[in-house]
Amino acid sequence: MPDSFYDYFAEYQHLIFRDWEWSIDWQASVLIPFLEDGSAGRKLRILDCACGIGTQALGLAARGHEVVGTDLSGGAVARAQREAALRGLPIRFHVADMRDLSTIADSGFDAVIAADNPLPHLDEAGLREAARSIAAKLRQGGVFVTTIRDYDALVVERPSVIGPAFLDDDGRRRIVHQVWDWIDDRWYTFHLYITREMNGYWDSIHRAGTYRALLREELSQILREAGFSEVRWLTAEESGFYQPVMVARYFGS
Repeated sequence: MPDSFYDYFAEYQHLIFRDWEWSIDWQASVLIPFLEDGSAGRKLRILDCACGIGTQALGLAARGHEVVGTDLSGGAVARAQREAALRGLPIRFHVADMRDLSTIADSGFDAVIAADNPLPHLDEAGLREAARSIAAKLRQGGVFVTTIRDYDALVVERPSVIGPAFLDDDGRRRIVHQVWDWIDDRWYTFHLYITREMNGYWDSIHRAGTYRALLREELSQILREAGFSEVRWLTAEESGFYQPVMVARYFGS
C-alpha cells in the first residue's frame, strides 16, 4: 500500500475535486441508501477502512451515523481528524491497514466502506487478507460497500491519459489529469498531476503510485470465499456514483 504517496498528498487531495465540500455531502447522499438498506432508518455503526482525508466519513457522520475511520496513511488520518474537528463531528480515526484491522478494538459494524478505488492497490494475496479482515469487523448480515474503477473495460481500453479536468478557483485555473503507464496487462503506474494558477506563476504537484486492475468476478469470488453473499455490482448509470459500486452482505463462512 502506498502510504508515502498519501502522506504527502493529504494536504492536496481535496484539489482533485471540483468542490470538495459539495462532494462530501453528495457522496454520502449517493452511498447511504446502500448502507441503510434494511436498517429502518436507525443510526448505523460504519467503519470506513480507507478513509483518506475523510471524504466519505465526514458526510456520513454529518447524517448522524456513528463512524470510525481508518487508513494506512498517517498523514491522511491526521488531515481527516482536523477536518472532523472543524465540523464538530465525533469521528474516531486510527492508522490501520485494511489487510489487518485487528488493531481496531471495535467490531460488529453494520457497514464497512472502502470508497474511491482503494482495493486495487492490493495484489491477490492482499485482497484475500483484506476481505477476511473486513468480514471480521461486520455483524452478521452487515454490508460491505466499495467503489472501484471499471477495470473490466479499462483492461481492454488501456488508457494512457485520463482528463484533463479544467477547474476554477475564484477565477484562477486548476487543471487535474492522470497519466497511466501500463506495466503489464493488469498493473500500471498512476501519475497524478495538479497544476494551479497562483499569483503570477503556475504551481504543479505530481505524485505516482501503483495499481492493479481489479476485475469484478475476481473480487466477487474472493468475497464469497470470505463469507460474503448477495454480491452485486451497479454501474455508474445505475448507482448515480462516478465509479461502479459493489455491495455484499456478510453471513459468515
